[in-house]
Amino acid sequence: MRRDRKVVAIGGGTGLSTLVRGLKHYPLDITAIVTVGDDGGSSGRLRDEFHMLPPGDIRNVILALSEVEPLMDKILQYRFDTGYGLEGHSLGNLMLTAATHICEGSFVKAIDVMSQLLNAQGKVLPVTETLMTLAAEFEDGTIVKGESKIPLHEQPIKRMFLLEEGIEPAPGVVEAIESADVIVLGPGSLYTSIIPNLLIPAVREAIIRSKVPVVYICNVMTQPGETKGYDAMKHLKVIESYLGKASIDTIVVNNEPIEEEYLERYREDGSEEVRFDRKKLRNYGTNVLAGDIVDYNREYIRHDSDAIAGLVMQRVLRIKKPRSFQELELK
Repeated sequence: MRRDRKVVAIGGGTGLSTLVRGLKHYPLDITAIVTVGDDGGSSGRLRDEFHMLPPGDIRNVILALSEVEPLMDKILQYRFDTGYGLEGHSLGNLMLTAATHICEGSFVKAIDVMSQLLNAQGKVLPVTETLMTLAAEFEDGTIVKGESKIPLHEQPIKRMFLLEEGIEPAPGVVEAIESADVIVLGPGSLYTSIIPNLLIPAVREAIIRSKVPVVYICNVMTQPGETKGYDAMKHLKVIESYLGKASIDTIVVNNEPIEEEYLERYREDGSEEVRFDRKKLRNYGTNVLAGDIVDYNREYIRHDSDAIAGLVMQRVLRIKKPRSFQELELK
C-alpha cells in the first residue's frame, strides 16, 4: 500500500492516541510527535527514578498505531494494583524503561524498538529528548510548576512556559513537520498536551513556516483547571497566541448534543460542553468541520477515532464522502 501523504499529529495524553488509532486505517505516512512534560503517576515516578522521559503518552500512541492482537494490547496496558514498587505502573511503561536501558539510554531508539515489536503503522517521536518542566502563570499572578499540579490551581491561565531554557526538538521532529502535507493538533488537554509542544522554539517556528493546512481538533468538553468557560473560539485563539493569527486552517468540532447522563456526570466535575459559533469561526478565517465525534463506550466520553480521522481526511485530502477504510484510495 502506498503511503505518500504525510500527516504529522502533535499532542499528548489520550487524545493523540485516539486520533492516530483512526488515521492508521488510511494509506498515510503518519508521524506522531508526543509531548513529554508528564510528571504524575507511573510516568512521573519512572521519570524521577531513572531520569528518563515519561513513557506513558508514548506507550499509548505506539499501541494505538500498532497491529497486535487485542490480548497483547490488554497485557501491555495492564496496570499493577499491588506489589511493592510495581503498584500503579503499567507493563508497557516498564517495557519502555527496559528498552531505554538496553538502548544505552536512548529513548528515541527504545521507541523505535517497541514500534517494530508491535508493528506500529507510523513513526512515533518525543517532541524533545530533554527532560522539561511545564509551568503556568495564572491571572492571579501565581506560578505553578509541574504538569500534574497545573489543573489543581483552578484559576484562569495567563501563559504557559518551560522552566528550562534552550530546549531543542528531538532528531526528526522538525524534519517531519517540514515535510508534512498536513499538521494536526490535538485532540487533548489544551494547556498540558498541545501547548507544551509549541513552547519549544524550533517546533513552533517550523509550524509557523509551514505552508500546509494546520487542523485543530477541539475538545468536546471543557476541563476544570484549564479551560473552564471556554468555547471553541477561545481554544483557537489560545493556540494562535503561540503560533500567530490565522495559523489554524481548520477546526474540528462536535455538533451533536451530549447525552444527558454524561452531561450530569461532567457537571458534577465542573465541566460543560464546548460550544461553537460556525459563523464567527468562519468570519475569523477558519474552516469549520462539524460532526458527531463522540464515543460513549466508557464512563467518560472520548473522541471517536474513526469519526475524527474521517473528518480530517474529508477536509485535507478533499475526500467528499469516505468509503470504508478498506476501499479508500487517495488520489
